[in-house]
Amino acid sequence: MTTDSLRSGPGANGRTSGDRARLPVREHLPACGPAAASGVPVLDVVVPVYNEEKDLRPCVLRLHDHLSRTFPYAFRITVADNASTDSTPAVAAALAAELRGVRYVRLEEKGRGRALRTVWSESDAPVLAYMDVDLSTDLNALLPLVAPLISGHSDLAIGSRLARSARVVRGSKREFISRAYNLILRSSLAAGFSDAQCGFKAVRSEVAERLLPMVEDSGWFFDTELLVLAERAGLRIHEVPVDWIDDPDSTVHIVRTATEDLKGVWRVGRALAVGALPLDRLARPFGDDPRDRALTGVERGLARQLVGFCVVGVLSTLFYLALYSLFRLGVGPQLANGGALLVSAVANTAANRRLTFGVRGRDGAVRHQAQGLVVFAIGLALTSGSLAALGAATGSPSHSTELAVLITANLAATVLRFLLLRAWVFPARACPEPEPEPDSDSEDVR
Repeated sequence: MTTDSLRSGPGANGRTSGDRARLPVREHLPACGPAAASGVPVLDVVVPVYNEEKDLRPCVLRLHDHLSRTFPYAFRITVADNASTDSTPAVAAALAAELRGVRYVRLEEKGRGRALRTVWSESDAPVLAYMDVDLSTDLNALLPLVAPLISGHSDLAIGSRLARSARVVRGSKREFISRAYNLILRSSLAAGFSDAQCGFKAVRSEVAERLLPMVEDSGWFFDTELLVLAERAGLRIHEVPVDWIDDPDSTVHIVRTATEDLKGVWRVGRALAVGALPLDRLARPFGDDPRDRALTGVERGLARQLVGFCVVGVLSTLFYLALYSLFRLGVGPQLANGGALLVSAVANTAANRRLTFGVRGRDGAVRHQAQGLVVFAIGLALTSGSLAALGAATGSPSHSTELAVLITANLAATVLRFLLLRAWVFPARACPEPEPEPDSDSEDVR
């Protein structure tokens, strides 16, 4: 089967990511029903391969046997051939003819990400997974991997070799590279997941439908980009500690792969910084209780916003005090306070806009700064009034006394600043009501 023939499959329904404003509520997938009776699998496991004539057959036989014995839902195994030039196509075709629930897809271009995007986009299964052909990951982790997706608890799931309880056998070189790459992701893209490159992942189909068009990479960075975008959009990622044994015959070119990954990190980081990705399309309704779905206008994210505001506030205060001390060398306390507060206020509004309230892109930036200056004026009145009162009370206060009074006044202004920023400058956008789910059998399964 070719890529072109796949486009006419059951997943080619013509829907785009913008047809609905939000993802549907996660539902627990039924163990049986009309879809199961019609042969639609709950799980589609993709095994991407390139010139794997030696390992393909034992891999698929072992995986098929494991799923047949342990997996309580209907399943499918899809061998995605990335333009192999050896006898891999013949082996895959023979397996598809021999084993029920195994199919073979041929792509004329290389790339693991390209293979996963193609097969996942056209699959009719509500849970989509993939694993490497070497089966380095113990298959006993497969059911724990997909169970949170079937139950409706999570959106994506990944196997982790870096989790505390994972058991891994591999050389020091690969161990160092894996941990160094994870450190790069955490420091540059603020990634919260522990292992981006373990070849053992799963995603719910409605999430993949929205998420895959945003992922540009078609190679090894595909996994990382998928996870970073999902995490930034607020989707829930479940991690499963795995037992993993390194394949000494792996054909992965470490240096070339690392170089491409670093390029991908730069590209994704830049796109996130300028707000170029429509991550709001991946928003989930609040909760799965029918009472929660009916709630409107409920303010969320207060705890996260408070943490972000406090971090920005601490940094802004240090910046303000440094500027005040610098300006105070040449001008009086009122001018020094006004100048330091003005500069730090512009920086504070920009930082809160991006980090605290998650507003990306340039739309409304000028208006937000103007409103931020109004908030600044209130802070200026409080701090200037405090300095004036101090001068009237003591005549000639020391520099340390001035700083103490300013810190106290700023603390009072901070509380008011947060309330104004949250309620006036960056108010929470109203979310549209979720549309009622269609009654068709295919939508019930999904």
